[in-house]
Amino acid sequence: MSNKAQSGVNIDLGNQCSRTAFAWAKKTFGNRPAGEGSPVPGLDGAFSNIMDFRGVKIGMSSDGIGTKIEVAERTGIYDTLGYDLIAMTADDLAANGMETVNLTNILDVDHLDHAVVDALMRGLHDAAGAANIVITGGEIAELGGRICGYGRGMHFNWCAAGTAVLPEGTEPVDGSGISAGDAVIALRSRGFRSNGFSLLRNVMREHFGDAWHHEAYDEHRTWGEVLLTPSRIYSPLIAGLRRSGCGLKGIAHITGGGLGDNLARVLKHSGRGAELTDVFAPLPFMKEVQRIGKINEAQAYRLWNMGNGMLIVADKKEAGRILSYAKAEGYAAKICGSITAKTQIVLETKGLGPQKIIYGS
Repeated sequence: MSNKAQSGVNIDLGNQCSRTAFAWAKKTFGNRPAGEGSPVPGLDGAFSNIMDFRGVKIGMSSDGIGTKIEVAERTGIYDTLGYDLIAMTADDLAANGMETVNLTNILDVDHLDHAVVDALMRGLHDAAGAANIVITGGEIAELGGRICGYGRGMHFNWCAAGTAVLPEGTEPVDGSGISAGDAVIALRSRGFRSNGFSLLRNVMREHFGDAWHHEAYDEHRTWGEVLLTPSRIYSPLIAGLRRSGCGLKGIAHITGGGLGDNLARVLKHSGRGAELTDVFAPLPFMKEVQRIGKINEAQAYRLWNMGNGMLIVADKKEAGRILSYAKAEGYAAKICGSITAKTQIVLETKGLGPQKIIYGS
C-alpha cells in the first residue's frame, strides 16, 4: 500500500513541493550583498538556513507541530505541545551546529479559550527553560471557521520561528568533512515526536473507532496519552558538545522521511554512504502501532523516527567522548553504524519485521 493511500500524506509529492518552493526562494539570494545579511553558500537542502552578517553567522528555522494538535484536543492535555514546537524548530537548527537563542510563535485559533492558551504557553515556558531559549514574541490570531479540529473546544494551529547563533570559534556543521570510517551515533527518542500523525490517527481510528484516545494502552496510560508523549529536545546537547570541543561532522534531525532520507541530506556534500547496523529499537508502543496498523518496515522507517530522534556523525576517535558527555546530560546514545565509501545507506531495521533497507544507488 502506498504512503498516500495508508497515511493520507504523500511524502514524495511533499518533497517535490518543498524543492519547488526552495527553488523560488533561492532566486532571492542575490537580493542581499555577500556579508550584509546574505545566505551562507553550500547549505542547500540543510535543516535550517544560515545568514552571514559581516562574518557573524545567524541561523533561522521555522516549523509547526502539525496534526499532533488533534491528540491534545482529544485528551485535553495542552501543556506538553511546547516541547514539540521547540524540538521541531531548535533541533533543525542544531542539525547545522547552531544554538537557538530565541523563538517567536504564531497561534491561529478559531476562537479564544484563556485556559487552553495558558496551558500552551506554560508548556512552552517549561520547554524553553529546558532548551535555554528565550520566547521573544508571538501573535494570536482569531480566524473563525478558517481553523477547525476535534470536538467543541478551541481549535488551533501553532507554528514558530527560531533564531540561532554559532558557538564562538566554530563553523556550521554541513557534512562536507565526513569520511569513510567515521562513526554514526544515534540519540534515542521517547516517542513519535511530531511527525507522521496523519497515519497514526488513521491507524487508531480504524482499529479502535473514533474515541480511540480513550482506549487503554496499558494500566497507566491511554493511547491518547501515549501518542502525546512530548518530544525530547536535543539542541542543548548539541550546543554543549560543540562548546566542549567535540568534532561533529554531520547531524541529522530525524523527522518526516525517517532515518534514510534525513541522513542522506547530511551525506550529500561528502559523497559518502552509511551502514546503520545497530540503531535503537522502536519503543514498544511504536511496534504495537505497526502491528495493529499492518505497517511494513519500509513505510514505518520512512514516516517515523522509530526510536531514533537524531544521528551524529563524528570521527570514531571522538565517539567515546560524545557518548560519555551525552550520558552525563541524561541522553541515551550509542554507536549505531559507520560511514562507508559507497553512496548508499544501508539500514538494518528493528521493527516487527527486521530487514535491510537500502537507500540510494
